[in-house]
Amino acid sequence: MITSKTNFLALIGNPVSHSLSPIMHNAAIKYLGLDLIYFSIPCNEKDFEIVIRSLSKINCKGINVTIPFKEKVLNYCSKISPLAEQIKAVNTLKPNGKGEWHGINTDVEGLIYPLEDLNIANKKAIILGSGGAARSAIQGLINLKMSEIIIISRNQLSIDSLLSDFKNQFLLKGVSFKNPNIFNLIHTADLIVNTTPVGMINHKIIKEELPFGDQFWRSLNSKTIIYDLIYNPQETYLLNFARKKGCHTINGMKMLVAQGAKSLSYWTDGVNIPIEIMEEAIKKYL
Repeated sequence: MITSKTNFLALIGNPVSHSLSPIMHNAAIKYLGLDLIYFSIPCNEKDFEIVIRSLSKINCKGINVTIPFKEKVLNYCSKISPLAEQIKAVNTLKPNGKGEWHGINTDVEGLIYPLEDLNIANKKAIILGSGGAARSAIQGLINLKMSEIIIISRNQLSIDSLLSDFKNQFLLKGVSFKNPNIFNLIHTADLIVNTTPVGMINHKIIKEELPFGDQFWRSLNSKTIIYDLIYNPQETYLLNFARKKGCHTINGMKMLVAQGAKSLSYWTDGVNIPIEIMEEAIKKYL
């Protein structure tokens, strides 16, 4: 029951109406008997500063940050974890009691979670997109000891920014989606991770479209693992296409749950979070 003593946790982003974070977090909160509630806050970019500063002054015990604010929010943190500093992206904030935020990143741990048992060390990976989620993907694949990581994007400036921020990683390369060698790269990749929003519910691009268009995928082979970080819908058009090609496919649900459990543990000072309860809550909803 919500009372005058109930504190809250929030998700800030745009869009957030598709998010299942409130469902999984509130399931875990109920199971643990915590006097908390978690909800989402849609936020326009022009309003972000006033929203993030206002939440630090009331009974907000933690924030998740999603698209498009994972990089921007670094400017509003008084302290940042070494991992978040390395990848220049924060997805979890905790108040320090002085009207300031401490920021960490739980996306990397979440991203690795469904890949750990697939024996992909020393293999080739491609990351589609060059935004905040791509930063987590890069670090996660570095941690998994991939032999080569190629970023493919429409935005050369953001590719250059990523390569600069990870400049000591010689296994990392960046190419335009129009590169003439794309078809060979796609064909020889062992893992392709989609960090773009193409295929997400409520995304402006039509539902039945592949990242970078159909032609981009013509050389995909059945041995490639396709990992789409989108979790709503469970099977995007990309995953459906890849599954029909015979590929092993992974959606973003396990990443969502794993990073969420890590965030909730951080906010509650190390409480053991029931990750199975969170996953079951999402499955029931979907």
